[in-house]
Amino acid sequence: MSKQAFPSLASLGNQLALAAIIGMLSYAFVDQFVFGELPCPLCLMQRMAFVIIGVALVLNIRFGAHSSHYGWGIIGGLLGMTVSLRQILLHIAPGDQGFGKTFLEIHFYTWAFVGYLGLIAGIAILLMLPNRDVRSRSMLANALIIIFILLVVGNLISTLMECGIGPCVDDPVKYDGWLWLRARFGF
Repeated sequence: MSKQAFPSLASLGNQLALAAIIGMLSYAFVDQFVFGELPCPLCLMQRMAFVIIGVALVLNIRFGAHSSHYGWGIIGGLLGMTVSLRQILLHIAPGDQGFGKTFLEIHFYTWAFVGYLGLIAGIAILLMLPNRDVRSRSMLANALIIIFILLVVGNLISTLMECGIGPCVDDPVKYDGWLWLRARFGF
């Protein structure tokens, strides 16, 4: 069998991690647009950290494994863990209901912390694999990259619609950025 018939374990690991990030960002969009829960500024920063990790994985898949790509993924994970831990600590007092909805009775920012921890552990394992051949032009890899890029563009647009060009409100209830754009440019 040819080497191209089966991707390396490192290649599968990078694609699996990117699929996990796509799943998390997609669920965040479902929560935002289907259930109408607008993300707070800390939630937007956590999405940004997932995007940083995703970009590092895309660079690995497209251009090959490099320690700087993995380094950016770890930095994104540490940034995301810091932000999600901050949000966890804001709502840790007894009687505090937390911010936003829950999934399996755990808030999304707590799930994000677990996700970052898993992604950092996964990146550490990928760094230790002997076969670092991760470049892939397979249909699956291309589809994952395209979906990820679309999610990043969607996040940029939704953040602009929510916040405009100024700071985001702490507890958003409407798309202030869209209202500002409509007033400013007459949409």
